[in-house]
Amino acid sequence: MRKLLVIGIGAGNPDHMTVQAISGLNRADVLFIPDKGEKKNDLAGLRRQICDRFVTNPKSRRVEFDVPVRAEPAPSYRSTVDDWHEAIAAIYESLIRDEIAEDGCGAFLIWGDPSLYDSALRILERVRQRGNVAFELEVIPGITAVQALAASHKTALNRIGDSILITTGRRLAEEGLAGNAGSTVVMLDGKCAFNTLDDKDVVIHWGAYLGTPDEIIISGRVGDVGARIEQTREEARRQKGWIMDTYLLRKPGGPEDI
Repeated sequence: MRKLLVIGIGAGNPDHMTVQAISGLNRADVLFIPDKGEKKNDLAGLRRQICDRFVTNPKSRRVEFDVPVRAEPAPSYRSTVDDWHEAIAAIYESLIRDEIAEDGCGAFLIWGDPSLYDSALRILERVRQRGNVAFELEVIPGITAVQALAASHKTALNRIGDSILITTGRRLAEEGLAGNAGSTVVMLDGKCAFNTLDDKDVVIHWGAYLGTPDEIIISGRVGDVGARIEQTREEARRQKGWIMDTYLLRKPGGPEDI
């Protein structure tokens, strides 16, 4: 049966690669490299750099594939994502069927960790349910943007005895900060939802291109640095053509760290 590895490659720094991930790369006969278009060519480039640096298997080969662009949400966000995932599932199925031998091994290189705000595992489950190609799945975890953010800001994610909530920018804008979360990590925020918060005393630790030479970090009260983050983010996105960022929010007056 075909073997498929889903490998977390970290948040942007090749040094984030774990021993397990490097071993996985070298077990694979085929390494799948997604191409998200010219504006995001840096992302494919980093995957190539990782392969150049760590792959020593002489039989390994790379297969690059185009990732379809997700449509704007209409009539709903969930239906749009569902259609997008269905299109990607068809691509994944073709890659697995056509590029991996019956007893071979292939690998998808996943930014960050496959379990956190990445859809590869859900899409592969769609492929499995179609029943057209059989494969055994193995998941190799990676360092997430959340961990890289905390490391760059030299802070723990949680305060003593407090919970952590991981959410999206869309939900933050709709729901605000949860009352029972001491720390809130926000991902997938293209509209700087932190600036919609009524409480401008909330502390934000923000980071973009985490772990890369282009890393940018800013922290402070939302009321003091919110506009600066938004401006910095827009300038960086315009210069590079893309941006990946995340941030940590904390209400003032909570339990202190030790």
